[in-house]
Amino acid sequence: MSTFQAPLRRSRSNRMIGGVVAGLAKYFGMDVTLTRVLYVVISICSAAFPGILVYLLFWILTPEEEYSDPRVVSTQ
Repeated sequence: MSTFQAPLRRSRSNRMIGGVVAGLAKYFGMDVTLTRVLYVVISICSAAFPGILVYLLFWILTPEEEYSDPRVVSTQ
């Protein structure tokens, strides 16, 4: 049996710029800080431009996670 994995979403609560890398970290089950460091290192090693372009594409194409207001109680 396979387990259900939530779709890739940009993070609302753990963002530095657009929430892209935090969303990727959550999707793959990785530490957010480690994922950010790896993303920056890989971007620098690839002359930075592709990393910036990929980030912008993910920012535009990946939807944000739903807003969860802690003051609202779900009735379901």
